[in-house]
Amino acid sequence: MTDFFCAVFEHYKEDEVTEFIISFNQNDITGLVDFINENIKSDEWHISFNGLDFDAQVVQYILDHSSELLTLSAAEITGKLYKVAQDIIYRKNNGEFALYSHKQLKINQIDLFKLNHWDNPAKSSSLKWLEYTLDWHNVEEMPIHHSDSIDTIEKQEMVVSYCKNDVKFTKKIMEYSKSQISLRGALTKEYGINLYSASEPRISKELFKYFLSKATGISTYELNGLRTNRTSIKINDIILDYVKFKTPELQALLDKFKTIELDPKETKGGFAHSITYKGMQTDFGLGGLHGARSGIFEAKNGMIIMSSDVVSYYPNLAIKNKWAPAHLPKEEFCEQYEWFFTERKKIPKKDPKNYVYKIILNSTYGLSNDKNSFLYDPEFTMRITVNGQLSLCMLYEMLAEGIPGAIPIMQNTDGLEMMIPEEHKELYLKICSQWETITQLSLEHDQYQKMIIGDVNNYIGINTHRETDKEALDELKKDEPYYIYTDTGYSPVKCKGRFEFHKLALHKNKSFLIIRKALYNYFVFNQPVDKTILESKEIVDFCGGIKAKGEWKLTSNCMIKGVLITEPLQKIVRYYISNKGCKILKRHKDGRIIQVESGRWLQTTLNKLDKKDWAVYDINYDYYINNAIREIMNVCPEKIAYQQLELSL
Repeated sequence: MTDFFCAVFEHYKEDEVTEFIISFNQNDITGLVDFINENIKSDEWHISFNGLDFDAQVVQYILDHSSELLTLSAAEITGKLYKVAQDIIYRKNNGEFALYSHKQLKINQIDLFKLNHWDNPAKSSSLKWLEYTLDWHNVEEMPIHHSDSIDTIEKQEMVVSYCKNDVKFTKKIMEYSKSQISLRGALTKEYGINLYSASEPRISKELFKYFLSKATGISTYELNGLRTNRTSIKINDIILDYVKFKTPELQALLDKFKTIELDPKETKGGFAHSITYKGMQTDFGLGGLHGARSGIFEAKNGMIIMSSDVVSYYPNLAIKNKWAPAHLPKEEFCEQYEWFFTERKKIPKKDPKNYVYKIILNSTYGLSNDKNSFLYDPEFTMRITVNGQLSLCMLYEMLAEGIPGAIPIMQNTDGLEMMIPEEHKELYLKICSQWETITQLSLEHDQYQKMIIGDVNNYIGINTHRETDKEALDELKKDEPYYIYTDTGYSPVKCKGRFEFHKLALHKNKSFLIIRKALYNYFVFNQPVDKTILESKEIVDFCGGIKAKGEWKLTSNCMIKGVLITEPLQKIVRYYISNKGCKILKRHKDGRIIQVESGRWLQTTLNKLDKKDWAVYDINYDYYINNAIREIMNVCPEKIAYQQLELSL
C-alpha cells in the first residue's frame, strides 16, 4: 500500500507479537529500525515464508537506508517502501537478480518456502494454499488490494489482523518443518555450507559437489561451471547389451526405442508408446513406464500376490554400469556415488544421515537433467530412465513367461506386482535371482493379501499378516499411517493417489477426504460407504479447495429471492457441498466459464472455521456417497451390485 506499511513479528518459542505500523496516524520507523538492529546485535534469526526473496529484501533496504528513512514523514516512508516492494516483485517475476544477494543479508534467514521446495513448479504452494491443506481456521486473503488507500483505523486493523494470521500460520509451518530445520542446521555446521533454507535437491547438489571436490581436487567453483550440452542423443547407442526379449510384443518395443534420436532440450514428452502384453497395457516414455489392471485382486484359491522392487534402482543402474555425466571424472564420480549407497546401508533409518544420503542418491538422477546443475548431462539421465524401464520389462517377461498361470497386475518405475500360483513361489524367486545376476541389481520382495487398483497411481495394497509381540505392535502403530492390526500382529496397508488421506504432502489437493476415508473403510474393512460418511462430524473432511491461476477468477452465483447475485471470491477458496448454497464458478478473461462442481451440486464457502451445530452445515451427503460409489465402480464395475451399495443406490 502506498500510504501504509506494517511489519509483524512473533517469537518462535512464545506468543509474544511485536508490530510496527507506518500510516496516516502512526510512525513506528524508529522502533522498527531499533528492533532490527537489536536482532542483528543478538544474532537472532528471521524465519519466514518466501522471506529470502521478499521480506528479508525489504528489511535489508530499511537497514541500509535507515538514516534517510528516520528523517522522512510517514507518507514519504510508505511511498518509498511501496516502490521498493514493487521493484523486488518485478525483479523476481522477470528473472532478474534480487535487490540483495542472500550473502548481503545481515540477518540470518530460514525460508520455509524454499526449504520445503514449494518454489518448485511441481510443488508450487502459496501460504494460503497451505493454510487450506493444514485446516487452518482462517484462509481469508488480504481484504484490501495493495494499491488501495488505508485511510481509516478500521482498514488498518483489517490489514494488521491479516498479517498476524499469516505470521501465526508461518509459525505452524515452522513447527511442521522442525526436524528438517534441525537437519539442515546440523549439515550446515558439519560441512560449512549454509543449507538452512535449502531444498532437498539443493542439499543433494551442494553435498555431492562438496564430496566430489574433495575426491577430484576440482574446486566447487570450477564444478559449478561444468555442464555437458548435447545436440542429440541416439537411444540405440545407450541401451545396455544385456537387454533382450523373447516375445514379439516386447521385442517390437525394444526395436521402437532403438529408432529414437532425441533432442536433449525436449526430453519431456519426447517419446510415448504403449503395448498390451498378457492382457495388461503398459505405457512407456522417456521418464519411465507404468501399467496396471484395474480391479480387486485377492490372494486366495491357491494364488498369491508377489511384489518386487529394485533396491535404489536409478542410483544403482548408474553405479553398477559405471555411468557418469561426461564432464566429470568417471572413476571419482562412480566411487563417490557408490560410497553414498554403501554408507547409507550401514546407518539406521532413524539416523538423519540415512535420510541425507537417500536424498543425494535419488536427487542426483534428477539433477542430471537440470540445466542449472553441475551434474547436467541429459544423456546420463536417458541412460538411467531408458535402461531402467527396459530392464524391468525383462523381469516382467521372464516371470510372465516362466511361471505357469502368472497374471501381471502392475508395474511402475522400479518394481512390479504379479499374481502367481502359490506352488510356484520358489520358481518366482529363482527367476528373480537370475535377473539379478544379469543386471547386477538387487530386488526386495513382499507379499500382498489384497490389492485394490484404480490405476498405476491410485491403489490400496494390503500386505500379508505379520506376527509380532504386543509391545512391538504398539510401536508400529505410531509409525504406520495405514494398517490392520490384531493382538497377534499387523498388516501394513499401502495407499496411493486418490486413496491416500493420512499425512498427505502439503502441496497436494486433499479435497473431500471423507470420500477417501469411506473408500478405505469399504475396501479394507468391508464397511458401507454410507456409514463412514454419515457418521463423520469433521467438517474439514467434507471440504474441498480450489485456486484460480493466471487469468482465471472465482465467483459465486447465488439465487436470492429470485434474483441471481454474482459475487467475486478470493483466489483460494475452501468450500463444501451443501443442500442450499451457491455455484462457485471459474471465469476466464476470455469469457470462458467453468463450474467448480458441475451438475446440480451447490457449494458453501468456509474460509473461516467457526464452531457450529452440525445440522447448521446442511451437508449434501448424496454428493459424497455418489462420488465414493463412482470410485468403486471405476475399480470394479462388476461389483456394483455388492450388498453394501444397495442402500446407497
